[in-house]
Amino acid sequence: MPHEIHGADLFEIIRTTRSMRRLKPDPVPNELIRKILEAGVCAPNGANMQRWRFLVIKDPAIKQTVGALYKRAYDEQIAQQYRSGEPAPSMSREQFLRLLDAAEYLATHIHLAPVWIVPCSEGTTRTSGSSIYPAVQNMLLAARALGLGATLTTVYLQFEKEAEAALGLPPNVHSYALLPIGYPLGRFGPVRRVPLADVVYEDRWGQPYSD
Repeated sequence: MPHEIHGADLFEIIRTTRSMRRLKPDPVPNELIRKILEAGVCAPNGANMQRWRFLVIKDPAIKQTVGALYKRAYDEQIAQQYRSGEPAPSMSREQFLRLLDAAEYLATHIHLAPVWIVPCSEGTTRTSGSSIYPAVQNMLLAARALGLGATLTTVYLQFEKEAEAALGLPPNVHSYALLPIGYPLGRFGPVRRVPLADVVYEDRWGQPYSD
């Protein structure tokens, strides 16, 4: 008998996988991190070569060093861009300000997240991410299914060389994101996105999609 898959549960997880930037410092059991990593390596990748590597960071000293680079990048380059920007089409000004506060909280507290997962790969070709980011999304969904908060961030890559040296990566290996993982301080809920009619076309660019 085939294993039953509850589609409603899957789509509910997809609809409620928010970027959780406020995390508790409480430890996360190793078995849960293992489940997240197993979900990651189930993702599709080019020719099934599986050239990805996943660095799990728990060492407070490494997190402190990279976290300081993250905060510096946020303060010097990202914060001003965010604060001078406009809300996304699906977001009110109040919601936008809450998002900015959460982003600033992450910049200040990212080193306190109990676990980081850093997906890496050799090379820097334009298509390298096509074998990395599906794994990242699998891990984000798995974290949500396990009741853990997570987010994908690349802010630290403003200081890529310094951060990757602190992470101990070989010269030919590069990181593609940083996923801080922990129990969320906030609640999961539906993501806010624009209607499909605003972003989906049919056959020709600009032609409305008929569903």
